[in-house]
Amino acid sequence: MNVLVACEFSGVVREAFSKAGHYAVSCDFEDTEIPGEHYKGDVFDVLDYGWDLIIMHPPCRYITVSGNGTYSFGKPLHYLRLEAVKWTQNLWDKATKVCNRVCMENPVGQLNTLGDFPKPQYIHPWQFGHGETKKTGLWLHNLPPLIPTDIVPGREQRIWKMPPGEDRSKERSRTYQGIANAMASQWQ
Repeated sequence: MNVLVACEFSGVVREAFSKAGHYAVSCDFEDTEIPGEHYKGDVFDVLDYGWDLIIMHPPCRYITVSGNGTYSFGKPLHYLRLEAVKWTQNLWDKATKVCNRVCMENPVGQLNTLGDFPKPQYIHPWQFGHGETKKTGLWLHNLPPLIPTDIVPGREQRIWKMPPGEDRSKERSRTYQGIANAMASQWQ
């Protein structure tokens, strides 16, 4: 199976699919952290290459609920949220036109309020072997819901409590290995 993992700099999801025997390519404007097949550039350049599965992680900075105090309606930067939703809607619409199976991952946000997206499935890392909470939406097009693989106790809010720092946004956006493995094993 040919898999595109869009807007992924880490390579975690791409490598989970590669290790499961698939041809997987990640795509981001940044270099990949884990060596492997990676296109450094715009996802729209490679979106219609005949993928069997596309998994997308669009930037969430302006569309998460955590940004409501800065980007909500009536605030001076609200236009950034609207532009981010518009860009994400365009990505979703084009991906679901060129590929029969698509997943878009993003934290709880404004996509369903301001865009035209299906209702997401919500998951947490603690359902996939990581003792942490991070409510994450999966918008699915012709894919079954992801089934939890390893429910663990000790549910900490590490991501939410993360201090400011140079790599904070990267750390907050990195996919948990257990979730990536579940995707690769369940979406064959």
